[in-house]
Amino acid sequence: MPRSGLAHRVASVVPYPPQIRLFKSQFGQRLARRRPGWLGSPDFDVTPMVSAIQAHAPGRSFLDVGCMWGVHGRYTFLAEEAGSSRAMGLDVMGPTPECLAEIERRGSTAEFFTGDVTDADVQDKIGLVDVVFCSGVLYHHPSPWDLLLSLRRMTGSVLVLGTQTIPEVPGLPGAAVYWPSLDDEQRRLWQLQPLGAGQQLAISTPYQAESGYGNWFWGMSPSCVRGLLHNAGFEVIEEAALYAFGHQFTCRPFTPAWPEVDEPH
Repeated sequence: MPRSGLAHRVASVVPYPPQIRLFKSQFGQRLARRRPGWLGSPDFDVTPMVSAIQAHAPGRSFLDVGCMWGVHGRYTFLAEEAGSSRAMGLDVMGPTPECLAEIERRGSTAEFFTGDVTDADVQDKIGLVDVVFCSGVLYHHPSPWDLLLSLRRMTGSVLVLGTQTIPEVPGLPGAAVYWPSLDDEQRRLWQLQPLGAGQQLAISTPYQAESGYGNWFWGMSPSCVRGLLHNAGFEVIEEAALYAFGHQFTCRPFTPAWPEVDEPH
């Protein structure tokens, strides 16, 4: 998001690590409330996510990639409520007891698949989907490029991507941080407990190989995410700050100059 006024002056004179500490402080949170165009809400705001689903799901097939952890199929059910012609969820973990109970309570016809979206067999099983929604997954994947290519293969009309981000590094567009390689002191800068985050594997703890996708791998600036999306074949048509360290990108697929991705049909 563009910076202006006080935010721009702070960024121009304050070194980057102190900026991050400022963004996590009570003062930084109050500043975020006063300047939503700079940092977004200090608390995670699901409103853009809900609005995107309500705007794009009616009458279309819908797939939520990463639909279980912490949300138990919530956005798949929301798409069904909004009038999706076929509401689906996909996760590497099977439906949780909470999700199964909600299916029964609603009498829902939503479909839930277990598998990895980067698996070609999973992609073939689900097929091309009008609206693909993916929130809280990109930064948990060791290869975000492979994830975005997989999403591109499955997206017919719209991708809604929500992800944790890091603030832009002044003068360095496209910047990213690989968290598992940092030492304890370096990781401490990125711990988001002051903003209410729980455990962040590979940030609040050392990297845990046995935890796989449970680790946080990448801290990408919004410009880095935009660049990856474009090269994977997505045009960003709308962008929103979910909170100080998170963004949502609504995208249209196009034919990229990359041989592994075909034009949807």
